[in-house]
Amino acid sequence: MMSRLQNKFNELQSGNKKGLVIYLTAGIPNADGTLEAVKAAVDNGADVIELGIPFSDPMADGPVIQAASYEAIQKGMTLKKVLELVREIRKFTQVPILGMGYINVMLNYGFEKLAVDAKTAGLDGFIIPDVPHEESGDMKKVCKEQGLHLVEFVTPGTTDQRISETCTTADGFIYCVSVNGVTGVRKIDYSPINKVIEHVKKQTDIPCAVGFGIGSPEAAVDAAQRADAVIVGSAVVRLVMENKLDEAGKLIGDIRHALDKKVN
Repeated sequence: MMSRLQNKFNELQSGNKKGLVIYLTAGIPNADGTLEAVKAAVDNGADVIELGIPFSDPMADGPVIQAASYEAIQKGMTLKKVLELVREIRKFTQVPILGMGYINVMLNYGFEKLAVDAKTAGLDGFIIPDVPHEESGDMKKVCKEQGLHLVEFVTPGTTDQRISETCTTADGFIYCVSVNGVTGVRKIDYSPINKVIEHVKKQTDIPCAVGFGIGSPEAAVDAAQRADAVIVGSAVVRLVMENKLDEAGKLIGDIRHALDKKVN
């Protein structure tokens, strides 16, 4: 039986469309506001929701998501409450949802218990940027037992050998980090990560999604040329933090329209 995430990427491929993954920090601007932000993202064309689990030291994230994570923690958002949000989201959409977070929080919860509770809540998998490929085996096993995906990363600096190793166990999609550094909107030269994507696609049929730096329709189209999907986070989170949900929805819709119009 195929997962929601696999079905979504198959649907996109059949329609010759690029996927749009939208990152939202759980608890921003508050719990109810997160639900509204997810609704707005889905209504405006998001194919997958990446739900950020707030952590005090989000090492892969730039200033916007760092600030959002801090604010969410101050407002009382916890991993348990993130799962409660997922249950609420499942009342109005079956869009694939991945929990993006850091391993300390998950280990504190208990990873095996988390996998069971996440599956029950309706989560589809995890993205854990501070767990390297070499140390992910036990977590992959736990996730597989629950029918969850554990997304892995490649970057412009990933060696050919490591790319090959990652491709052998890749699941859901491969998160292709566009640039060395942290999240945040900026001008990106996508040619280095495009070379990595070409290498990946010679070894696996698992979809590739490019993230980091994408904050406009033009950037999304540029990033999507070799990839199967793009991931947009900071640009949307900033607007949600400012309670500009209509603007966030418009940005997502504009990116969706640009991808559909200009990317073959």
